[in-house]
Amino acid sequence: MAKKIGIIGFGTMGSGIAQAAVEAGFTVVAVEQKEEFFDRGLSGIQKNWNRSIEKGRLTEERKKELESVLTTTVDWNSLKDADFIIEAVSENMELKKEVFKKLDEIVREDVILATNTSGLSVTEIASVTNRPEKVIGVHFFNPVPVMKLVELIRGQSTTEQTYQEAKALVEEMGKETIDVKEAPLFAVNRILVPMINEAIFVLMEGTASAEDIDKGMKLGANHPIGPLALADLIGLDTLLYVQDSLYEETQDSKYRSAPLLRKLVRAGHLGSKTGKGFYDYTRGTK
Repeated sequence: MAKKIGIIGFGTMGSGIAQAAVEAGFTVVAVEQKEEFFDRGLSGIQKNWNRSIEKGRLTEERKKELESVLTTTVDWNSLKDADFIIEAVSENMELKKEVFKKLDEIVREDVILATNTSGLSVTEIASVTNRPEKVIGVHFFNPVPVMKLVELIRGQSTTEQTYQEAKALVEEMGKETIDVKEAPLFAVNRILVPMINEAIFVLMEGTASAEDIDKGMKLGANHPIGPLALADLIGLDTLLYVQDSLYEETQDSKYRSAPLLRKLVRAGHLGSKTGKGFYDYTRGTK
């Protein structure tokens, strides 16, 4: 079993995966383009660990142990002795292909290259490597330390051995997996994103208010958060990009983005991160 995991990208997802990995007993080396790109992610991990100390779930001694097995660097060559790689850069196909081409030249031939994509083609990413059979999608959910699920996505050439090794690794990280064959947005987002988009249509058509749509889905469908509040949390620009990608991939009109979503994005109202989306966060209330 892999003991040293290399992680490329240290944003929200990369840092979350790193935290989950070291807590599960792995050694982690994380690579970024610039040292300052680590600041936010490391700050978030420290915040989580300090909160755990306050609640008595973690000791200062254990925290120091975890810190000692997490290395951050801008040196790609530090990945040469990694046993498993997880790429977690932005959802941009050209960027991911660039990263995989570089990784393919640096890491050992027997090492699996995993991409933490929420919807891009694993097959296309794998095509730039000399080991497409060892490329797999490992879609973690945010926040990674809390969310139990990982979608394992098989590309066109992904072998059963690669799948089983990736499954064993993420299960050792305390996650549960589902087996997904490559398709636009995979399984979870293929269901979730159009549901959110439909909620936006319901709002746009004046059928119900944002508050009542969310209340209806929370109390009527037992969802922990309403679809419009979730959209604001995800970021309306991200949601629009994903919804548009689904439409472009399938050419199915049922997946067209709600015009109101596009309008809000054009206005710069991207959700909680900008203070306004379907709700106004500038007044301290949702």
